[in-house]
Amino acid sequence: MSKIAAIIGRLLIGLLFIASGIGKLMDIGGTAAMMAKTGLPGNLALVVGLFELVGGLCLAAGFAVRLVSVLLAVFTAGTILFFHNRFTDPVQAIAALKNLAIIGGLALAFAHSQMWSHYYTLRTTRRSEAATLEAERRVHEAELRAARAEATADAVRTAPAGTRAVDLDGDGLADTTVRRRNRWFDW
Repeated sequence: MSKIAAIIGRLLIGLLFIASGIGKLMDIGGTAAMMAKTGLPGNLALVVGLFELVGGLCLAAGFAVRLVSVLLAVFTAGTILFFHNRFTDPVQAIAALKNLAIIGGLALAFAHSQMWSHYYTLRTTRRSEAATLEAERRVHEAELRAARAEATADAVRTAPAGTRAVDLDGDGLADTTVRRRNRWFDW
């Protein structure tokens, strides 16, 4: 269930970056002007829009989640420093807090993808160990059956004349218990 929740969370955070990237690419001139007001070069508008779009798509698709989440977190922290740094303005303070929440979600995406990678490694290791133990158990059971058969053969070979080995437990092998043949009953 937690994997489903992580996938939904990744999709929603990725959708945020996809929409923002498309918005910037649809109005490159406005984005360049907004960036120039903060002292950043306006020609980065296309690069920023593409970065957000591709990063959001990668995050939503689950491709290189750890790397993409770190890059998007650094990018989002940069938007706080360059665009939402007037914390006395309530609108800018709320935008900064929203970006901090996005960074928190990206940190969770990073951690969760790390956890599942570790989980799959552990599961693969445990499966190989379980297969090894199962193979050892089968070899041990085969050795026990061979030893029982050998013991039965020895008992039959060394039994005095007129005696017979019988299958007491119904496993198809004559048991090592040897009974004397009763002369009144013919087996």
